[in-house]
Amino acid sequence: MDILSNLMQGFEVAVTPMNLLFVTIGAFVGMIVGMLPGFGPSAGIAILLPLTFSLNPTSAIIMLAGIYYGSQYGGTITSILINTPGDSSTVASTFDGYPLARQGRVGPALVMQAIASFVGGTVGVILISSLAPAFAEVASSFGPPEFLMLMLMGMLMLVWMTGESKVRGILSALLGLAIATVGVDVVSGIPRYTFGSPELINGIDFIPVAIGIFGIGELFYSVYTGAHKEKVETISFSYTKSKFLPSFKEVLQTKFTLIRNSILGFVIGVLPGAGATVASLFGYSIEKKLSKEPDKFGKGAMKGLVAPETANNAATSGAMIPLMTLGIPGSASTAVLLAAFLMWGLQPGPLLIESNPEFSWGMITSMYLGNMILLLVNIVAIPLFVKILQVPYRYLVPFILILCIVGTYSLNGSIIETWLLLGFGVLGFFMKIGDYSPAALVLALVLGPLAENTFRQSLIISGGDLSIFITRPVSLSFLIFIILVMFVPLIQKGYRFTKGVKNI
Repeated sequence: MDILSNLMQGFEVAVTPMNLLFVTIGAFVGMIVGMLPGFGPSAGIAILLPLTFSLNPTSAIIMLAGIYYGSQYGGTITSILINTPGDSSTVASTFDGYPLARQGRVGPALVMQAIASFVGGTVGVILISSLAPAFAEVASSFGPPEFLMLMLMGMLMLVWMTGESKVRGILSALLGLAIATVGVDVVSGIPRYTFGSPELINGIDFIPVAIGIFGIGELFYSVYTGAHKEKVETISFSYTKSKFLPSFKEVLQTKFTLIRNSILGFVIGVLPGAGATVASLFGYSIEKKLSKEPDKFGKGAMKGLVAPETANNAATSGAMIPLMTLGIPGSASTAVLLAAFLMWGLQPGPLLIESNPEFSWGMITSMYLGNMILLLVNIVAIPLFVKILQVPYRYLVPFILILCIVGTYSLNGSIIETWLLLGFGVLGFFMKIGDYSPAALVLALVLGPLAENTFRQSLIISGGDLSIFITRPVSLSFLIFIILVMFVPLIQKGYRFTKGVKNI
């Protein structure tokens, strides 16, 4: 009954005209952002974050969350139509989505991806409604040592699962931690690395870093790779030229695929650092192994499209649980959302749902509504999105660049932050070229101050004794997991080397 009463309270908040408007705007913008190849939801949220400061916290977070899960819908549209994933989480959707389009089945493919996304997202939100209070209750017993280990685990998992080079990922995270040390020391009150600038007393603001790394950096990289010179592929779509809806048999054949991948994607999404990309690839792989006709995968199998789409949307819902109940973002997108929470004075963690029930349940129920809106928009507005994809990228670049600069400057009216924006844009560009991890940097920047505070609080509690991290059972469990994650790859390499020597 508590869950039902909480949901009713949430719907009272979410269905107000203002919040309905902003969840619709967020979902629609998320789809557009997802359709811009390589841009991603983290860039979209970061760029639009300054524009939400005139809103109330609930409306602002509802809109930003809409961008987050709406981008999963949009990224698949480009995957199906032009074989170009809008985001890494929709890469697996190209495997069978594009072959279906080549077979003249654009309509059924786009409708099925919308249905799969809706089912995955909705099941994920139902599971959030059921499990978030339980997670918050467990987390309420955590102290500073446990939260420190959780933050370290989140950063480590993200580093380990993004990019091929773990060393570059670790260096990216260390750079983010270094940037986080700029400003006044919270314990001693002494300024650190401010170089005499009063504007850096409060540290380097998250906004110019996030917009620079994800927004400006992606623009520079797109121009560098010649995306602005590429000719736009002509995409023909008509309701009359081909059958628009999938057959009832196809929908029926994917029922277990939808259920299986909804649960699988949600579980993977809850794990810090895993995220929608891992969920989509894992879902596709599992579905192919379970299929009686695995040879059809990669050639236009509907299950091959439905599986990753269901999993990645369920994973975006799952990622909201550690964000809301533990304050631990599992990806760059949720790191930006965490920063947005903090900017409005909302501290994610075990007390968020209890202390801000209207906000928490309003945001959760808005995700129900957002998925319904996205399902409708995906099906009705397919021709519109086809037209948007035909806008040359060279026209979008200056518009996005101006939006980034104006958004950053309007935050505090600081020219220094504007220069920082451009500086981090250059850094993001070189990180992209060098295969470093912008996501690890941003996550470390957000978690750095929190990790430092919890570390110092732990030492104050123990009188400077580091054994506090191994004498508390939960903290010790997290520490053992961190050690295993770090050393398992080394053990695997040693095993393969030993096996190779024996075979010689």
